[in-house]
Amino acid sequence: MTVPAEVAEAFHADYVPFGADRDATLAQERYSLDQIIYRSKRTNGLLEVEHNMEALRQVSAAEWKALFDLRSGRTVFPFGSGVWSKKEWVLPSIPDGDVVSMFEGNSNLFWAERFGKEVLGMDDLWVKQCGNSHTGSFKDLGMTVLVSQVNHMIKSNKAKIKAVGCASTGDTSAALAAYCAAAGIPSVVFLPADKITISQLVQPIANGSIVLSIETDFDGCMKLIQEVVEQYPIYLANSMNSLRLEGQKTVSIEIAQQFDWQVPDWVIVPGGNLGNVYAFYKGFAMMRDLGLTDRLPRLVVAQSANANPLYLAYKAGGYKGDWSAYAPVTAKKTVASAIQIGDPVSIHRAIRAIDETNGLVEQATEEELLDAAAQADRTGMFNCPHTGVALAVLMKLRERGIIGVKDRTVVVSTAHGLKFTDSKVAYHERKIQNIASRYANDVHRVPASAGHVIDLLRARGVV
Repeated sequence: MTVPAEVAEAFHADYVPFGADRDATLAQERYSLDQIIYRSKRTNGLLEVEHNMEALRQVSAAEWKALFDLRSGRTVFPFGSGVWSKKEWVLPSIPDGDVVSMFEGNSNLFWAERFGKEVLGMDDLWVKQCGNSHTGSFKDLGMTVLVSQVNHMIKSNKAKIKAVGCASTGDTSAALAAYCAAAGIPSVVFLPADKITISQLVQPIANGSIVLSIETDFDGCMKLIQEVVEQYPIYLANSMNSLRLEGQKTVSIEIAQQFDWQVPDWVIVPGGNLGNVYAFYKGFAMMRDLGLTDRLPRLVVAQSANANPLYLAYKAGGYKGDWSAYAPVTAKKTVASAIQIGDPVSIHRAIRAIDETNGLVEQATEEELLDAAAQADRTGMFNCPHTGVALAVLMKLRERGIIGVKDRTVVVSTAHGLKFTDSKVAYHERKIQNIASRYANDVHRVPASAGHVIDLLRARGVV
């Protein structure tokens, strides 16, 4: 099916201040997506993309489902992408020819059967493998949208943009570099020195970015790049830019689609800069509001205990709706480096997502996240440490009986484990200080003798 042209002409989106849906004064402030703007001029708060929902309602829920199902995974550009199969809900106004896509999305919803049953006693546990993407992380989903909009602005002479830049703990820089390279747009990445893996560092280098290793942490890089983009024609690609969330919200739609348009009971999301959990909420809310689904899942933000400002605020009163105790923290080193963020820009977005879904926040220590990832790997997965945080949080919620045996639960895996082999090797070699590595798997060096091999296999109970 196709959307009638006279209906599609009304599809439109603008920037509005976050909270404009609840404040008529803020709702009067509106900007074109072709403008270079990241914050409200009135409040200095973040913006978000607001769609013309009345126009979208001219297409029935059944028609939207049929359209999205028809496009998904096909080869027609750009609609075969998991993001661009929902183009009308993402960037409805740009020409298809301006889209920069590598057919991202459509990632596996992995049934974690063994881990669920043997470790947690659950029958309906799933892992959304967002790391099965072009650059190995969910950041591709937002970056295809942002770079497409930049490409459109440059090609249509709507803005003078010389490059696109970001501060990153690794994965954002990889996605930005790849999509800018595909579009022929220069990119600049600010990385905290000695705080990302070699696998992550080599990605923007290989894709031709201008790579700056800054002697600070992520929060310091974020402050620095905001100073730079205010003065020079470099477009900011971090998640404070709400275009990124438009791509990331499609994961929610994809999850519902993979469950035949049913919503899971729980979705557990690793949380660092906190844009992702709001993107998940936004996608689920949009489906509900347009009649494709009838409810929201409960969202859980899983934080590292070494970078846990949202968790601390939740424990201090957020669990009952009082977030007044929130304060940034100085993030400590964690192997879950992508969420090693103590001053998240999307804090208010995340609070909205938690409040609106009756969600919660939990944390995991370094040992808990490494052990959880190792246990899950033994059942066929290969998890990044951020997924380990989410799995460890799931284990805690199961132990407390908050998540039930029959609850359909989705853990969001944000990156591919191959980007974090250093921490995996160190875990299995028992080289991480103060970590017992309870699930380490040794490599056995033996002489080139069948007898020695048989002796070892017999000792391990294999023969």
